[in-house]
Amino acid sequence: MKHHHPSTTGHARTTIEDPRKRRAVLVAVCVALMAVISSVTGLNVAQPELAVDFDASQSEVLWFINLYTLSLAALLLPLGALGDRWGRKPMLLAGLTVFGIANAAAAFATSTEMMLACRFAAGVGAAMIMPVTLAVITSTFPEEERGKGIGAWTAVGGGGGLLGMYLSAVLVDIASWRLLFALPVALVVIAVAMTLRSVPNTRELAPHRFDTLGSVASVFAVLGLVYALHEGPVHGWSEPPTLAALAMGIAGTVGFIAWERRQTAPLLDIRLFQDRRLAAGSLSILTVFGVQAGILVVLFPYLQIVLGWSALHATVGMLPMAVLMMASSVLAPRVAQRARHRPTMALGVALVTAGLVLMASLITVDGGYLTVLPGILTLGFGMGLAMTPSTEAITSSLPRAKQGLASALNDVTREFGTAIGVALLGAVLTAGYRSAIEPQLVGVPDDVAGPVRDGLANAVAAAGDRGDSSIAIVDAARQAFVDGWQHAMWAGATAMTALFLVIVIRPKYPVPPEPNTPLTTWASPDHQRH
Repeated sequence: MKHHHPSTTGHARTTIEDPRKRRAVLVAVCVALMAVISSVTGLNVAQPELAVDFDASQSEVLWFINLYTLSLAALLLPLGALGDRWGRKPMLLAGLTVFGIANAAAAFATSTEMMLACRFAAGVGAAMIMPVTLAVITSTFPEEERGKGIGAWTAVGGGGGLLGMYLSAVLVDIASWRLLFALPVALVVIAVAMTLRSVPNTRELAPHRFDTLGSVASVFAVLGLVYALHEGPVHGWSEPPTLAALAMGIAGTVGFIAWERRQTAPLLDIRLFQDRRLAAGSLSILTVFGVQAGILVVLFPYLQIVLGWSALHATVGMLPMAVLMMASSVLAPRVAQRARHRPTMALGVALVTAGLVLMASLITVDGGYLTVLPGILTLGFGMGLAMTPSTEAITSSLPRAKQGLASALNDVTREFGTAIGVALLGAVLTAGYRSAIEPQLVGVPDDVAGPVRDGLANAVAAAGDRGDSSIAIVDAARQAFVDGWQHAMWAGATAMTALFLVIVIRPKYPVPPEPNTPLTTWASPDHQRH
């Protein structure tokens, strides 16, 4: 490992040349990332148990899940930028400490209020961890090895959620929901030990003050928009809380853009989005993660209600997508070396589109899992190929001294994509379902027809024990769900086709200069934009 010790200006620069030490760093940050990602999906499998143990409403249980995601998303940009200044290793260790304590406390929570406080604190810790994990890779790996590191990081970030959900489902089945928090705590302990031993510290000594007002505006913007996207599909887009959050998000976004354009040292220079790589990479991450999240919303009800699988069985059914996604994420840098980044990204997007078309075309009510498996496999492979070069496009567009911010931007884009995908594909599914089920409800009593219109799970519950009519209602609801599924898949395929065209034909714009140049950082000649 070559150490360039801090100079009189206080800059630390560390490039890791030893492959064994690079692997140790990579494992350390990937373990930390796995802890964060597994906590995003872990509680989803324990909703009934949480409702019973805390005597909580469905809304409160959803807040156990969503508060973590909201606090994580809202704080990513400011904490990612602070990590660049404070030092990425101290920020990582501090985040792991906060995250670990919050999860340990959640395991022993005795009230709804205590659980909510723990989940909020865990989100804060996760927002300290997540941008730093990628920034450590991009700021310490030699340029020729950076793609491989990003590929491994993307593999964990893309497939880790499904693997975490599977492990969580196993723990809930064999023991208690409280053991769900043992997994992230164990990962934190491992990550802390490896970070202390292997991860070097890198940081930026900026000549300007931290953009506090821009950071606050970014928090309001992300918090408002993500909350509205989460709550709109559940409670209605015209409800006052949703409208208030949407207004806050839009006002925060407008204020953030206006403020950033006036600053000599902005938190995020908006003009950088004129760079084709940053714009295309961000749009690709947004769309691919949106499709992935939307697929989960659609696929789990199909496996559990249409096919009658248990939650654990349904999670296992999703694992082929996660495995192929992780494998192709690691493979993507090698493909990009031969074919370049943009064609690799385009190939991944084309495969995702093909997977969606397969899922729309082959699925039937009676065909079972094998009708969706080809689409699952194609989707998983394509997502991995698309995500790695997209992430590298984002990180390579910002200076190495701002890799914490670049990583945070990548992560915020993921969170927005997830929220948008759930909202839009879920809405298309619901609209398609209702359109298909309505003609089947002629003559059905209102006390049954109302719940049937609300969705497949409600239809199964409302049908109850009504003999032949019960079977007919459930069969009609299942067929209507498949019709809605097909609408959602075609909508996703349309979005991916548009993304493919953007990647292939979007004209190249000149890259604007940094507003605070010259950089008083350790950015070096090896930061060449490719």
